[in-house]
Amino acid sequence: MRCFIAIDIDEEIRLALRDLQQDMGGGADMRKSDVKWVHPDAMHLTLKFLGETRDQDVMDVCNTVKTVAAGHKAFDLAVREVGYFGGQSARVLWVGAGLDCPELLQLQQDLEDELACLGWPKESRRFSGHLTLCRVRNSKAGFELARLTEQYKDFDLGTMRCDALSVYQSELRREGPLYTSLGNYRLL
Repeated sequence: MRCFIAIDIDEEIRLALRDLQQDMGGGADMRKSDVKWVHPDAMHLTLKFLGETRDQDVMDVCNTVKTVAAGHKAFDLAVREVGYFGGQSARVLWVGAGLDCPELLQLQQDLEDELACLGWPKESRRFSGHLTLCRVRNSKAGFELARLTEQYKDFDLGTMRCDALSVYQSELRREGPLYTSLGNYRLL
């Protein structure tokens, strides 16, 4: 099964993300097939994507996440600044989540370290907390959305409380991914 570890998004931030998507989608001249917007109910702040995980390893992963969560206090993180990945043509639009939050960076690093002890390779790229708004399927639309992000670079959706970590199973389906919670672990 495909698994990942994430922080869940609160309802107030979800609503603000939905409004942002509608605003950005209405301000861009593109076909519906050019962009795949992520439904706000499916958004989460991924801390570690594990990929294919053997059934017998899931319990070890959950126990590790529980241990890491118990070693951290709950904290607030800012959700702000629209950006994109992908050179001059955006491939993915995102909103930053905890971009300058030392508590988030330490939590993610501790997860990386502990999961490495179980044999999960550490991520080679520096962690960048973000919530994916959409995936771009057409380079022309990507150029347009990249330009549009300039209008939203100072956008601020507010703050959310990080008080738990979740382990999810991800099933890829034609109509979109299905996420099933395998465990939810409270921070102090």
